[in-house]
Amino acid sequence: MSQKPNLAAAEEFIWLNARLLDRHRFSYLFLGGDSEPVIQALRAYRNPDGGFGHAIEPDLRTPTSQPTGVWAAFEVLDEVERFDDPMVQEACDFLVSVSTPDGGAPFVLPTAMAHPRGPWWQTDDHPPGSIVQTGAIAGLLHKHGVEHPWLGPATDFCWRVAETMEETTPYQVRFLLPFLEHVPDRERAEAALECIAPKIFEQGLVALDPNAAGEAHFPLDYAPYPQSLARRIFTDVQIEADLDRLARGQAADGGWTFNWAAWNPATTHEWRAHVTIAALKTLRAYGRID
Repeated sequence: MSQKPNLAAAEEFIWLNARLLDRHRFSYLFLGGDSEPVIQALRAYRNPDGGFGHAIEPDLRTPTSQPTGVWAAFEVLDEVERFDDPMVQEACDFLVSVSTPDGGAPFVLPTAMAHPRGPWWQTDDHPPGSIVQTGAIAGLLHKHGVEHPWLGPATDFCWRVAETMEETTPYQVRFLLPFLEHVPDRERAEAALECIAPKIFEQGLVALDPNAAGEAHFPLDYAPYPQSLARRIFTDVQIEADLDRLARGQAADGGWTFNWAAWNPATTHEWRAHVTIAALKTLRAYGRID
């Protein structure tokens, strides 16, 4: 019998541990709540330059606007079907101001270096463009048919990465996939996926063992929904086994945890709530929640 999560226990975990934004997200997603409280909570992370900071990405505790903040905000707007909000165009204006000449948004900006952050958030004074964040942001803009001057150069940047990718990383692939899923040129996207998909296995970027330890990336990280572009890469058996793994990951307190480095208590609480909602969304999408 397929394992299913305890939604009531997860709800209690969210009320006990989640930040306000995630409590409102949970209410919208699972309790029939309205989207407007989500939008109001999201605005608290927004800066006058149109970007987002203030630890909307929990491991990046800077108040300054960052590309990853824009991505996090766009994920929320997509989730609550409010991508027509003026915050989208204003955030794209911010991206124009910080992106590199080749169209990519940097992984992290130097303005974050003065503030507490996870040890992987490092950069120099002139960071290059990165497919991490750029791909996912561009993908969501294409998904919603948004027109903005930032998107053309960013799309060209993503194509260059997709079509020249050799040695890569799980995060690079995972952030590129939303671009390939939603970019209008479907023939070109399918051709790029055909080249990239084998690398996921050849380069050991996915853990097919449900008990894999450490910062492993599992099939559902690449295909969180049945309609995900990467779903076809994995067999039904692999997906079902990974759904069992994900359902088993619910802890006794009702929440899920993450498998990357935890470096302070505040970020641990914030991330656990975030990944709990992500786990529930995936399990529901695959029919593990009624």
